[in-house]
Amino acid sequence: MSKKVPRLQILIAKVTEKLLAPAFVARLAYRWGWQGELTVTTHDVALRSHPALARPLRIAFASDFHAGPKTSPELFVQLFQHVQRANVDVLLLGGDYIDASSDCVSVLIESGLARWQPPFGVFAVLGNHDHWSGAEPVARHLTAAGVRVLINRSVQLDPPFENVRICGIDDPWMGARDIQTAFEHTTGSIRVFLTHSPDGLLLLGHESFDVGFAGHTHGGQVTFASGTPIITAGGPLARQYSRGRFEIPGKGPLFVSRGVGCSTLPVRLNSDPELLLCTLYSQP
Repeated sequence: MSKKVPRLQILIAKVTEKLLAPAFVARLAYRWGWQGELTVTTHDVALRSHPALARPLRIAFASDFHAGPKTSPELFVQLFQHVQRANVDVLLLGGDYIDASSDCVSVLIESGLARWQPPFGVFAVLGNHDHWSGAEPVARHLTAAGVRVLINRSVQLDPPFENVRICGIDDPWMGARDIQTAFEHTTGSIRVFLTHSPDGLLLLGHESFDVGFAGHTHGGQVTFASGTPIITAGGPLARQYSRGRFEIPGKGPLFVSRGVGCSTLPVRLNSDPELLLCTLYSQP
């Protein structure tokens, strides 16, 4: 997969951020309903081939925040309130924390991310916008807020979920992605695959997962009433895996979130922001 920098996309992101710099633009768009209504989507995944979980594992997944002048901070506050009320065990974050300025990650952190931590941790991967605008400062701010940033590595959860590993890869297009390292020493574990883009599927090779999470697509952000994207995000799988649950043959179920924030323009149409809740349980 090419690592060519999409200069036009970066230029568009930075120019629109300058044009929309006044914070009230996104706030007005939010209050007028142009940024959609945050929805909570729930799913269950039955695990059949592993040692039984001590109890169901509750996972929250959110992605594509795009903190900056195109996304109202009120969406982030609302998001973390929902996460806290859901009483989840783990929070997973799918990248694109900022839109075009790495300094804006502080808005996301101060909106609730730093004030609440689920009992088994917060884990994150980086997205293409993070790499465009400064992956290192974004990762540093997240780490300082208690988030474990997974760049081609896996982390074992604490008991009673010690047989579960979160496997995170760097952004499939802009990052130094390395599937082999991300899945190292995970044989026999319940594998939770975390990738910014569904294009991470193209890197898997023979590796499989028990449940996967991706974002990047925004569900189209602006779509026809049917949910079909008018313009898709970059990447060969962005239209095929635009939103929802997909059973990947030989791999496992992949959940693609519509994301939270806005990119390019501060507007969502027929693609509301989404918090995804997933419960893993052992099937007898």
